[in-house]
Amino acid sequence: MKIPFLDLKAASAEVADEVCVRWKAIVDQSDFVLGGGVDRFEREFATYCECDHAIGVASGLDALKLILRAMDIGPGDEVITASNSFIATALAISSVGADPVLVDMKDEDFLIDVRALEDAISPKTKAIIPVHLYGQVADMDPIIGLARKHGLKVIEDAAQAHGALYKGRTCGAIGDAAAFSFYPGKNLGAFGDGGAVTTQDRVLADRLRSLRNYGSPRRYHHEELGENSRLDSLQAAVLSAKLPHLETWNIRRRQIFKRYQEGLSDVVALRLPTVNDYAEHVFHLYVVRADRRDELMKHLQEKDIGCIIHYPIPIHLQEAYASKGWKNGDFPSSEKAAQEILSLPIFPTMADEQVDYVIETIRAFFADPRK
Repeated sequence: MKIPFLDLKAASAEVADEVCVRWKAIVDQSDFVLGGGVDRFEREFATYCECDHAIGVASGLDALKLILRAMDIGPGDEVITASNSFIATALAISSVGADPVLVDMKDEDFLIDVRALEDAISPKTKAIIPVHLYGQVADMDPIIGLARKHGLKVIEDAAQAHGALYKGRTCGAIGDAAAFSFYPGKNLGAFGDGGAVTTQDRVLADRLRSLRNYGSPRRYHHEELGENSRLDSLQAAVLSAKLPHLETWNIRRRQIFKRYQEGLSDVVALRLPTVNDYAEHVFHLYVVRADRRDELMKHLQEKDIGCIIHYPIPIHLQEAYASKGWKNGDFPSSEKAAQEILSLPIFPTMADEQVDYVIETIRAFFADPRK
């Protein structure tokens, strides 16, 4: 049995006919950039996230970057985030001239260690970016409480958490603003790059709309140095077609999670994902930990099972940040996880038989005395 890590073809097939109809209308109307379809998706996504505003942009990285710009965060400022995120979280901070300050993850759930946050705050700190990694929301109440105590903004990195809940509240409506990515492999993915910002703040939303469009709130009137970071109508049409399916897809991801947990719970050499009591996880990724991770990965690949490491090199050890002087040992939980983590296949069209094959293959690996 051949099992891909992610089956984008099957996911796209579910909405292909509707997308074709929508795309034909866009072509007929020549409504390609910031058109009616973008307005429509922004309203739909804002409603889904229980927010007043959603602003479509070109990518998840741009969503983070433009939030920082709209909050007037830049050179001389510091922004705190997790050490074990994808590098885009730190790149957004660096791109506006601010300094990323990293905090290690909690060993239990891969999420930012709230206990270490206050020690990372300095007079230069302007914001905290908790990352809802793998589809589980960070523990937001203490983060927001700490931020309010110190007069800081809270920006949710929700790139992997479309539809995730925190104590019944929708991801994207908890902090001052949230950044989403619609990269094709996300739970809600476009047919190319795309992103969005959600917020309850009308003033912030208006500035974001201007910044994404050359700093122009109205045509040919440029009030500040903006950028070209606009979600195009073709991608908005894809997202509008997919959004009604998102809850069903997330439910299926949870079913697959449960099947994995039941099938692997007694494999003592494997550490399975933890779901916090406050969270409703959407399992963008299903990440296990094993001391013999590389051997296990090779075994799965030999059996035609797709698997990936998210992420093999923590931010602080990336060459791009060599000038920061970070070194091995600075964030030990993130470093240890990077040596042990492995993402197994999980996607909404994955059949139970496929899940069972992955389980059986893993169990056979750990049962083989030669391995």
